[in-house]
Amino acid sequence: MNATGTAGASWISLDFRLIDWFVVVAFFAISLLIGLVVSKRAGRSSSEYFLSGRTMSWWLLGISMVASTTSDNTGNLFTDIIRQNGISGNWVWWVFLLTGMLTVFVYARLWRRSAINTDLQFYELRYSGKAATFLRGFRAIYAGALMNTISMAWVTLAVIKIGQVMFGFSPVKTVILASAVTVTYTMLGGLRGLVIADLFQFLLAIVGIVVAAAVVVRLPEVGGLANLFSHPNVVGKLNFVPDVSNTDVFVAIFIIPLAVQWWSVLYPGSEPGGGGSLNQRLLAARNEKQALWAALSFNIVNYGLRPWPFFIIALSSLAVFPNLAALRAAFPHVDPQFLKDDAAFPAMLTFIPPGLKGLMVASLLGLHMSTVAGQLNCGSFYVVNDFYKRFVRRDAGEKELVLAGRVFSLLLMIAACVLAPFLLNAKRAFDLVVQVGAGTGLVFILRWFWWRINAFSEVTAMAVSFVVAFYFELVHAHTGLPQLAHWQRLLLGVGITTLCWLTVTLLTRPADDRTLIHFCRLVQPGGPGWKAVVQRASASGITIEGCAAKWDVPHGILCLLFGCIAVYSCLFATGMWIYGRHTEAAMLAAVAVAATLLLTKSYRKLTFHVPITSVGQADGHAS
Repeated sequence: MNATGTAGASWISLDFRLIDWFVVVAFFAISLLIGLVVSKRAGRSSSEYFLSGRTMSWWLLGISMVASTTSDNTGNLFTDIIRQNGISGNWVWWVFLLTGMLTVFVYARLWRRSAINTDLQFYELRYSGKAATFLRGFRAIYAGALMNTISMAWVTLAVIKIGQVMFGFSPVKTVILASAVTVTYTMLGGLRGLVIADLFQFLLAIVGIVVAAAVVVRLPEVGGLANLFSHPNVVGKLNFVPDVSNTDVFVAIFIIPLAVQWWSVLYPGSEPGGGGSLNQRLLAARNEKQALWAALSFNIVNYGLRPWPFFIIALSSLAVFPNLAALRAAFPHVDPQFLKDDAAFPAMLTFIPPGLKGLMVASLLGLHMSTVAGQLNCGSFYVVNDFYKRFVRRDAGEKELVLAGRVFSLLLMIAACVLAPFLLNAKRAFDLVVQVGAGTGLVFILRWFWWRINAFSEVTAMAVSFVVAFYFELVHAHTGLPQLAHWQRLLLGVGITTLCWLTVTLLTRPADDRTLIHFCRLVQPGGPGWKAVVQRASASGITIEGCAAKWDVPHGILCLLFGCIAVYSCLFATGMWIYGRHTEAAMLAAVAVAATLLLTKSYRKLTFHVPITSVGQADGHAS
């Protein structure tokens, strides 16, 4: 099929055959069956529905994490980035490996040690008084409803573009078809059903994307990998680091992400200090080690092994659709407002031959469903456990909580579908999510290790960052002031937000000693930031177990360093091997092996604890 005329519009009627329909229908049926099979067990209690009874294995949780962060929007985003800034443009998200490894070797153990049900329950474990109570409720709505809706809308935008480009479907028809099965099996199966479905959907998706990459590189316009990498539209897009001579680009997509973005931004799936839908998997792990290995396997696969089939498709799109004019000429039936660079990804998938199209569509649906299902389960968990149960129906029974979770899942899905068409393109949605969280990251990192941070610190950080993002997105463009690049807006957002929450922290009272001492005894964070609390506890005759032990966070940071070197080396070694530069690939592989050996040695020095539940804990409150 040629990428001209109305190829996209006629694709389904000409090329979607019985075997393709069979694969898609079978995919839907299996996904629903998983939800039905585990629905009875999931409905036993809210703990079973939202946390699978804390019995999940690390490898299953790790795959589920990767599946939840690999959506149908992943290919669109990578394509959008690469068509504009090349492979090196991916540093805007590659840097979040640093955040991920920090969670692996520092925060995963602390979260699992806390024995709480959601990361929002942390607030009444770590802080005290009405401020802590307010923060928990506020964050349940802010993270569970607002941020989750934005994240799901971003993913839904991708499926709208896929539906329009590949099928000629309207946005309404696409979201109804794509969301119906997702919300159904999520409502039925809870986290256990979601994780099992993630395994099935992710494996199918990886097979589909690899097959798609193999097909598109054989197109006449591409002519194989060797010709692709020498194509004039592609050759300047292959570097792993942006050109230093282009200062604006180098600063925007390399310096700022590495220096500021990774630690300062609250980004779904890579929250500084842990949190969000991925953190729900950590809390569902059997113990601390299982939580750590789940997080580690996620980061290795997500950053080191997953990207290259998507990258190949994105680079191939430059040979077939060199600019937006070519893309719009090939798909005149698609609304022009949706035909941005990210639409080149589904455009390339229209070349998949009959017989494999069903596999490709099922793969994309799997990516979409796994991500949305994770956000739905996490978002409804926040709203039910940290708002509905905490403030509306404190005496709600387990059956009522499960029902409420299912209802809120449906409502969140509807809200995301309504918002999705307004985001327009993947990179714009990415920038919006990053800007909304700019400046909040540091408070989420330090709250574990500095006793002075309080509930007002977090409320200030979230409120100010949101107001700054709102200003830049909706007000600044109409003020007549000079327009700012995204990285400039990010720096201003981080600076203003950090200054505000630090000022509020120093002007307000910390949590009371009873809460701080309980937190230290339960979580055992250690470090100089808790020295004052340990001394006050000792003066009162209270011994905090583990406080005299050597603080292992420095070892955790060393593990972070070796882990990042190993994963980045693996990522770039794979790229060099695909480029045909085998010497460089071998050298990078050797670096990856050496870093892995050093990581293994440092890992043995980390400390694992059995959670101290005897000190008293009820719904996050100190006792």
